[in-house]
Amino acid sequence: MTYNGDQLEALLAIVDHGTFDAAARHLSITPSAVSQRIRALEAQVGQVVVRRTTPCTATEAGAVLLRLARQRRLLDDAAAGELCGDASGAAGVVELSVAVNADSLATWFTAVLDACADSPEVLLRLHVEDQAHSAELLRTGTVLGAVTSDPVAVQGCSVEPLGVMRYRPAASPALLERYSTGRGPRWSAMPVVRFNTKDDLQHDVLSRHGVVADPPTHLVPSSHGFLAAVRAGLGWGAVPDLQAGDDYDTGRLVRLGARDHVDVPLYWQRWRLRSDRLDDLTVVVRAAARSALRHP
Repeated sequence: MTYNGDQLEALLAIVDHGTFDAAARHLSITPSAVSQRIRALEAQVGQVVVRRTTPCTATEAGAVLLRLARQRRLLDDAAAGELCGDASGAAGVVELSVAVNADSLATWFTAVLDACADSPEVLLRLHVEDQAHSAELLRTGTVLGAVTSDPVAVQGCSVEPLGVMRYRPAASPALLERYSTGRGPRWSAMPVVRFNTKDDLQHDVLSRHGVVADPPTHLVPSSHGFLAAVRAGLGWGAVPDLQAGDDYDTGRLVRLGARDHVDVPLYWQRWRLRSDRLDDLTVVVRAAARSALRHP
């Protein structure tokens, strides 16, 4: 079955921009025209492809078409870039959607941003998602590549190990003093900071110390805000070594157990699709991870 390119672009614009009106502005057409394209696409496949929520999301059937739309756009952009380059020396602009976890984005992934800044022909669309859940964005066709903790390749994707991010349970000296038993912290009572409800790193540490019930828990959904909260003594948290800097040397933070840590293996998953730009991005991600992550 052949699908209309304008209809696929309308679906892509709705999911990327969240609403029919925003998609219309992006495509420089009317919202009515966007609705007509989606209705025609849904009539062709016999299924609803867009959930009319805020923001709009693709249904299971829509996710299949979304992957097709991204693949087609990537191939079209790459071909246009080659043709323009041959004709005038100008490179085509290619949009790359990538999922990355917040801690990576705040640390080693900045080297990827630096490299992409030197490539004006690449437009990045970053999706910040927990490393344990970013593979789902690949399955739905939302992204072309993802930094994930899932070593099993999503169908249609390749996977390669990047390295390990090490997290250590840490707290401010004042907080530790307040909850110290003399032989270590009172894990069951000491407040904890979590990034969000998907963040299980602190639970991993607590389970090692036999704590079943949740201590008082603060949610701080920002990498920099998370570190600031731990430094301020709001609670203890699993802090990435890459982000802690000299905090342990200066006494700004203290480790809660010399050997207590959580290692999170990271992988790069990307669509198995011929694309020079996606290949180039993969090389950059690989190099940035090699220079910053642990490689046991």
